[in-house]
Amino acid sequence: MGPVLVAGGGIGGLSAALCLHRAGHEVTVFETVSEPRELGVGINLLPHSVRVLHDLGLEAELAAAAVATSELRFCSDDGVMIWSEPRGLAAGNPWPQYSMHRGRLQMVLLEAVRRALGSDRVLTGHHLDGFEQDADRVVARFVDRRSGTAVGEYEGEVLVGADGLHSVLRRSFVHDEGPPRYSGLLLWRGAVEAPPFLDGRTMFMAGHDLQKAVVYPIRGPLEPGGTVLTNWVAERPVDLDVATADWNAAVDPGEIAPWFADWDFGWIHVGELLASTEVAYEFPMVDRDPLDRWSDGRVTLLGDAAHPMRPNGSNGASQAILDGEALADALSADMGVPAALEAYEA
Repeated sequence: MGPVLVAGGGIGGLSAALCLHRAGHEVTVFETVSEPRELGVGINLLPHSVRVLHDLGLEAELAAAAVATSELRFCSDDGVMIWSEPRGLAAGNPWPQYSMHRGRLQMVLLEAVRRALGSDRVLTGHHLDGFEQDADRVVARFVDRRSGTAVGEYEGEVLVGADGLHSVLRRSFVHDEGPPRYSGLLLWRGAVEAPPFLDGRTMFMAGHDLQKAVVYPIRGPLEPGGTVLTNWVAERPVDLDVATADWNAAVDPGEIAPWFADWDFGWIHVGELLASTEVAYEFPMVDRDPLDRWSDGRVTLLGDAAHPMRPNGSNGASQAILDGEALADALSADMGVPAALEAYEA
């Protein structure tokens, strides 16, 4: 089988590249940004996706960079525990549930792809602009996103759109889809060094329909008795025109912290945690309606490009990783590409 072209160097695209390479496929990854950096805040990896990453040989890297979540609990806005359950290994899973910095995970995957495939198989500064396909091949066109200048055309047997919520490739499956569907909830997210709380590996959610907080560590202490990198999310219902919203606006956490001024649980003070953060990022909680199909001929979608999920389920990245494994399995079966992509989608 000829080359697989993966448009998108995020968590889903990089995981897919590793799975495809392990299965013996020639892969090239195209990433829009010129210099990938550790961006974002916290992310959760559920055990089913950690299994895939362990199988790819990343067990040690994940253990060093992440926190193995032990418990999920829900509290009232005065800290009274309403419900809790063990997570990951503590729940009897054979693989941990991990919380970690999203950008660190992306760098772990990027470094693994460059080691396995070679640095020349990751082309940065390549934004997917369009494609053509026939019965035998697909040709993808890429541009520099800032200038619009063409940077190359590449031929392969398969084109995978792992280019996220605002996927270029998705538009070939559904025209005039419009902006993502807004849930009515606006999120503010940040991460800050803080003393560990409870057992140092607990995630908690607290609040009610009008205001919630979600807090969990995403990196352990760098030295005994040290602080941990703590991720937090604040959530409130807000009327918003999602078509004109800023998708990653930087805001002053001091504007958000007063909402949680009296959320002192004894083992953590939510308002003080937020107030001690240097910067927060605001974005709407959105998803999209399911597609009738996300494969056509030699072209398919993966992760948020195919099935964007609201982040409060903590499963978007995990599902994208599973997509990569399923795609590699399907393309390695004894069938033609269109049939393999139908099997992958099924």
